[in-house]
Amino acid sequence: MPWISLESADQLADLVVLSHQQPILFFKHSTRCSISTAAWGRMERGESKLPQNTTCVYLDLIRFRALSNQIAELFNVAHESPQVLLVHQGQCVYHASHFDIRPEYVPIISKTTHPL
Repeated sequence: MPWISLESADQLADLVVLSHQQPILFFKHSTRCSISTAAWGRMERGESKLPQNTTCVYLDLIRFRALSNQIAELFNVAHESPQVLLVHQGQCVYHASHFDIRPEYVPIISKTTHPL
């Protein structure tokens, strides 16, 4: 499944709206951090383990730090790097950082699943 590059606040707003139809997985990546690079590699190699109904979004937080801060504020989740957030129905229902980032840990969200 292809990763969508997040590059604007308008795009983020559109993704929040889309999260009411399907889950959105954000991966916040620091291109200057070896731990982040390792986590990104795990996500890329493990794409087949990610829920099939999920839109995957990549954020280069070095280039787009303001968007990373906006995500943290919007979903009330402290900023970490690297970090994944799963958003469903406009709410963050799962997040992980550093070595806890693994594709197989991302929960499957069905149409009957409700956010926490």
